[in-house]
Amino acid sequence: MDDLMDKIGKKLPEKGIDRDEILKMLHKLAESDVDYKTGRTWSLVYHAGEAHTEFLKQAHGVFFETNGLNPMAFTSLKRFEHDVVSMTAHMLHGGPEAVGTITSGGTESIFLAIKTYRDMARRKRPWIRRPNIVAPVSAHVAFKKACEFLDVRMITAPLDKDFRVDMRAVRRLVNHNTILLVGSAPNYPYGTIDPIEELGRLAQRRHLPLHVDGCLGGFMLPFVERAGYPLPLFDFRVPGVTSMSADVHKYGYAAKGASVVVYRSMDYLQHQFFIETDWPGGLFASAGVLGTRPGGSIAAAWAAMLAFGEQGYTELARKTMETTRQMQDGIRSIPGLAIVGRPDMTVFAYHSTDKALNIYAVGDLMEEKGWHIDRLPKPPALHAMVTINHQDAAQRYVEDLRASVEYLRAHPDMAQKGSAPMYGLMAKMPLRGMVKKNVLQIMKQMYSPEGRMPDLSADGDTARDPLVNIGLKALQWWERFRGS
Repeated sequence: MDDLMDKIGKKLPEKGIDRDEILKMLHKLAESDVDYKTGRTWSLVYHAGEAHTEFLKQAHGVFFETNGLNPMAFTSLKRFEHDVVSMTAHMLHGGPEAVGTITSGGTESIFLAIKTYRDMARRKRPWIRRPNIVAPVSAHVAFKKACEFLDVRMITAPLDKDFRVDMRAVRRLVNHNTILLVGSAPNYPYGTIDPIEELGRLAQRRHLPLHVDGCLGGFMLPFVERAGYPLPLFDFRVPGVTSMSADVHKYGYAAKGASVVVYRSMDYLQHQFFIETDWPGGLFASAGVLGTRPGGSIAAAWAAMLAFGEQGYTELARKTMETTRQMQDGIRSIPGLAIVGRPDMTVFAYHSTDKALNIYAVGDLMEEKGWHIDRLPKPPALHAMVTINHQDAAQRYVEDLRASVEYLRAHPDMAQKGSAPMYGLMAKMPLRGMVKKNVLQIMKQMYSPEGRMPDLSADGDTARDPLVNIGLKALQWWERFRGS
């Protein structure tokens, strides 16, 4: 099999390969992926067990070849989309006029919201030449990406001591070119909900729309609330909120490729539509970014929501919050570690309160124990998104974390090995432009005809490992200019 795999990929095989052999290769290649089924990863995958996964595959498979491009051809998909949007809007207290669409993911939902408000501003405030949005610095990077694509300026507001957006800064940053305010419920880095009620009041006072990014929390917060946990208002119950995004493929436990963007009324959604009447191919109308829309993911989202229902999602939220609190209590019990801010949900970060304890070195040691660790730069911290799949893994995680901290205290030189120095440098690196240039080189290599992947091993040859070279080159520049 290895010989066969070495030969493929450059061009189409002269003759088709046996399908059973192809399936073997698929399973072989999957062996190098992260182990998410045993709870070893803390992002990327939301796994609710093998039985649910098989159910999603079946639902997806029924509509595997369908295309949501034309809702009049596949009326089943339009029914699924309408139901998913309606159920999501009801879950988020959207009211009887709420409307929206299914998208391919949170990035598309955010992209469409910004496109909608940009185009609405063009029609209602045509004098604006350089529109901007005001968003927390902790808002998902998809907002920055969308603004870059759509030629909208993104103005970021700092956070307060609780890692929520600083409302005084937001009020100061809004200007006559602002077309949208943004809040997160919760944000990805710290799991904290921005003061949506205050943002709503400001939005109404300044006659601006307010988008709440619930991509991460949209299918968790309503049920955390139902489970009895106190939360600030975060959804359409706040009068100033005009739209929300919520990913069904995250805590909705649907198949990948399913998010929802919901608007308070058609007054907003109409600006999202694309309609072309002069194309030689005929009339073309699209509700979102994609033309062809895979029907399987739409059907699987519908199926997942019906399968869990309010009671099922509430029970998932209750158990996941219990696991989260168990983990957080365990982390707090380890001397030198603390939770960042006051997380509202099942997403949080923790950092070192001891200068002698390098949190990135702790992350390296955890990875040696088989955990896939996510890191944050501001402040230097480790990150976790807890799902129902982590019930059995939480205690092992805390035990391994305690052992890693103890080992690092006994071997402080570990902070100078592995990836810890690079991450530490990146957390305080002032020369972001140079770092961006190096990352661009990596991207060009990864997407080149050779498709060369960077060496991510701790002992990688730095002469060949561009990711490590980011840190080395950044360090050289920083050492050279920091005294000037």
